[in-house]
Amino acid sequence: MILVRSGVGRKRVRMLRARSVLLLGLLVSAGVLFVCLLASVRFGAAHIGTADVLGAFVDYDGSEEDLIIRTLRVPRALIAALVGASLAVAGAIMQGLTRNPLADPGILGIEAGAALAVVGAVFLLGVSSLSTYALFAFVGGGAAALVVYGLGSLGRGGMTPMKLTIAGAALAALLSSLTTAMLILNQQTLEQIRFWLAGSVAGRDLDLLLQVLPYILVGLLLSLALSRQITTLSLGDDVAVGLGQRTGWVKALAAVGVVLLAGSSVAIAGPIGFVGLVVPHVVRFFVGVDYRWILPYSIFFGAILLVSADIAARVVLRPQELPLGVMTALVGGPVFIYLARWRVKR
Repeated sequence: MILVRSGVGRKRVRMLRARSVLLLGLLVSAGVLFVCLLASVRFGAAHIGTADVLGAFVDYDGSEEDLIIRTLRVPRALIAALVGASLAVAGAIMQGLTRNPLADPGILGIEAGAALAVVGAVFLLGVSSLSTYALFAFVGGGAAALVVYGLGSLGRGGMTPMKLTIAGAALAALLSSLTTAMLILNQQTLEQIRFWLAGSVAGRDLDLLLQVLPYILVGLLLSLALSRQITTLSLGDDVAVGLGQRTGWVKALAAVGVVLLAGSSVAIAGPIGFVGLVVPHVVRFFVGVDYRWILPYSIFFGAILLVSADIAARVVLRPQELPLGVMTALVGGPVFIYLARWRVKR
């Protein structure tokens, strides 16, 4: 009896230590993100010294440097962090629900659906408001997700990771072709939206951030609230049902969270690929398979990745600037090849 109690006690101590390490990791991640945000405000096409950056916050005098810091760089850094966090969490949820290591808002066609809806709204309806962009992005992303899931579930054996990936790639190619056709037919639409289509957070201000912030916050809170259920679902539907989980409701609510996060990100920054693919795999390497930890870590790691990529996009060819989507593709492309070659099961 003493041995049993001793064994239980040691197990509890190990669990408490593991939890303490994971909490410390979150604090370290928050510190790294803070440093990245400071670097994003400090570096850019215009050279502004550290003293001037600090002066923009503590001794604002309306100078050109202060205006650049407050109206351009600070909103840009915050938007990059929120978009990165949103895409990373959306990708983690999709990988957990579908048990597909290649699941990602871009690869499974959600971003292409959102982009087509936004371009169609600009082309056919003359829409120019970012809040309206968000509405169409949600509708387009949600419709694309339903179509991909339906196509991936057809045939013998139901949904498999490979079928889902093929369906997503095929639909993304089709929707991207339709988007390109509309842009070719209307030069004005192309001029209005071309930089947005490449994926960028340049030129966004706090007003734009505030318009999509409620959607992002609701999506993040909903996702975190479902973290325990997603962990169970990632083990398989049969296991989840056996444990008394109402899988239909969980999947529906999780899908709403994914559409809110991916739709908001596409609306404000355009289609930015690979963040939702890469970050969850990196996070699992550190924290394991429990989504109660995967999702919080994904928030910080996704934000760090996209803020760092945005800094690189500004300084690599200074004073010119690369689209943010190009920088994330440089990181995500090799990871996608690795996962497709060695991790996906038929």
